[in-house]
Amino acid sequence: MLSTEMNVLSRSARKPWMERIKNEHIKEVMGVKGKPDIIDIIEKKRLQWYSHVKRMPEERIPKLIMDWIPRERRER
Repeated sequence: MLSTEMNVLSRSARKPWMERIKNEHIKEVMGVKGKPDIIDIIEKKRLQWYSHVKRMPEERIPKLIMDWIPRERRER
């Protein structure tokens, strides 16, 4: 995920990877230095969704699916 994020930033900054420019410089050029990376953002959004589902009434499908525990393993 982090390499894909840097690839997108490099392409947006129009800096080819062949120039071997450091990630810190690319982030500085793009104005995202010191901001959370994509992994942090995804983790935050997942926690927000988890909190949202936990507050749902018990009969809602997302809540039922999240709390579901399979009974046994399938046989192949």
